Amino acid sequence: MAFLAILAGSAGAVFALRNPIHRAPALFYALAVCVDALFIFGDSLGLPRLVSQGLFAAVHKCTLALALFVIVMFIGVFSRESRVRRWLQPIRAELSVIAWILSLGHMAVYLSSYATRLISGNVNGAVLVALIVALVLFALLLILGITSFKLVKRYMQAETWKRVQSLAYVFFGLVYAHLMLMLLPPALKGGEAAQVSVAIYSVVFIGYGAARLFRALRDSKTHAEQ
Repeated sequence: MAFLAILAGSAGAVFALRNPIHRAPALFYALAVCVDALFIFGDSLGLPRLVSQGLFAAVHKCTLALALFVIVMFIGVFSRESRVRRWLQPIRAELSVIAWILSLGHMAVYLSSYATRLISGNVNGAVLVALIVALVLFALLLILGITSFKLVKRYMQAETWKRVQSLAYVFFGLVYAHLMLMLLPPALKGGEAAQVSVAIYSVVFIGYGAARLFRALRDSKTHAEQ
């Protein structure tokens, strides 16, 4: 599945590019904007087919942004003393911003397609629920993305910023719900690709929930013993 390949590639790139991302995050933000622009204006630019296919897989399906969000969330599963967390924690906010920018290209295309279907009246119950979830996700995405910028964080009280960022758990859960609304209908009809996607996303999201709960319990126990 494309998502697993992109997730593996993203994880490798994040580990390898940790220092450049930390030193020059604006460069990577600009690259993410360029990727969005290439995706949105790709047809008029006459991009090579291979590039168009890559942009379709990475941006149109939001797999690259989702892979980065998954990495950001899973960083919090590791203990504070682990090498993985110590290496990646300093760029967690930067990765969130990059994923946020990349997801805006996906949102722009999909929300416009939903609007077209609403205007034409071609909307069933499942599509309407998916649209509502997508709008909530878009609102959460804006809030979380904007407050992930360190310049914005400086002007917020620490406690307020933490409360806002805790919405990431709601966002992550709604992303899973949105994916299931899109994939379950074809999966239940016997679509093999959809069934595989449902299985993989379920392992990733439910696995994260279980791992995050385990980490919270371990941290709480350690704090109580100190």
